[in-house]
Amino acid sequence: MKIISSLFLLSICSCTIHKNINGQQVKQLLQQSAIATGETGICIYDPSTKKYLYQYQADKYFTPASNVKLFTLYAGLKYLGDSLPGLNIVEAVDSIVLFPTGDPTLLHPYFNSQPVFDFLSTTSKKIIAPKQVFSTTAYGKGWSWDDYNESFMNERSALPVYGNNIILSGIKNHMEFYPKAAEKLFHYSFFETLAKGAFLKEVKRDFYSNRYTCYFNDSKNSKIIVPFITSDSLAYLFIEDSLGKKIYYNWPEPLQYDSSKVYTIYSRPVDSLFIPMMYDSDNFFAEQTLLMVNHKRWNSFNEAQIIDSLLQTDFKDIPQKPQWVDGSGLSRYNLFTPQSFVYLLNKMMNEFGLERMKKLLPTGGQGTLKNYFTEDAGYLFAKTGTLSNISSLSGYLITRKNKLLIFSILNNNYMGKATPVKRAVELFLHQIRMRY
Repeated sequence: MKIISSLFLLSICSCTIHKNINGQQVKQLLQQSAIATGETGICIYDPSTKKYLYQYQADKYFTPASNVKLFTLYAGLKYLGDSLPGLNIVEAVDSIVLFPTGDPTLLHPYFNSQPVFDFLSTTSKKIIAPKQVFSTTAYGKGWSWDDYNESFMNERSALPVYGNNIILSGIKNHMEFYPKAAEKLFHYSFFETLAKGAFLKEVKRDFYSNRYTCYFNDSKNSKIIVPFITSDSLAYLFIEDSLGKKIYYNWPEPLQYDSSKVYTIYSRPVDSLFIPMMYDSDNFFAEQTLLMVNHKRWNSFNEAQIIDSLLQTDFKDIPQKPQWVDGSGLSRYNLFTPQSFVYLLNKMMNEFGLERMKKLLPTGGQGTLKNYFTEDAGYLFAKTGTLSNISSLSGYLITRKNKLLIFSILNNNYMGKATPVKRAVELFLHQIRMRY
């Protein structure tokens, strides 16, 4: 009730909003939602006047889930340039030496064009791959360990291939594997449960190994995506299989090369990665983006290093310094304030332009907003964030009177499912758009 009462003060705190939002309607809305059972932070900002229109607990810390990807997006836009570094190469007379950059798009089924693979497939020189130093861990701090089998928690790595996932489908006696090399590189056990159907129903990977147990009990052919435990050697085995040629991994002989002559094979425009990262809230793309930025700047894979640098430089004037630990927002250790997201969105608009931000963020009916804000399509552009008992939304809102507002609404610790919370926020922002 404390939140409801405070939100009801919306009509008192700003005479402009008072004319446009019926406080009683807001009160009734929030009484019907799960928001009142938890904690909420709200910040609404008018960049034209540089004034906050409304704030409630806007300087308090919340776990924002995937809203963290907005900070990762900034890092990528600022430091990766126009194109993703796909692979660093040193070329000798009869060989090439490969140095991974963390690019998550290599052989990823989402991307049809594969410039790095094309380069490797056309070279006639011996391909040598030294052992890499990966300065961080496969999983981020504060990730839920029991999600290891889920497609959204694939491992981070220096050389991702196929999105560090495998895809399985089919029936017990006729399974399909993607990539095909997974069938011979990994171990599988097949179990048929109740005879309701023959198709693959569930796949469980062992926690410590790439051993998969497949269960069949479905009436339709579905594709199931499961992460694998990564390593440089495994990545090169996948690439070898696709290329049909040998890669000399962990070459035992001393390598003589001129490090000043390293050149980069670029894979694709950065926005082709950032759009699915934001629209689909792809955790893997976000984590690898942060690692790519760190690698480009310091030639190492360490998300903590780039986070610390950003907080000391680009974000040194942030209203409240966040506790920022990963690129995706999977970690519950992340703590940010609504003011900080409004600050960031304003900064991104000023540095990269509103039109580009509108291109990178989904609007109503798109991506993670597919079932929300359909009446506000083309007027609201925002990033969602969802974990159990956490729902966040931060973005840009163009009102009926063509006024641009920047908002962040963070909800934590509510009881029940996220849908009622999201619907409450949807109606709340729709009312602001229509009446302001």
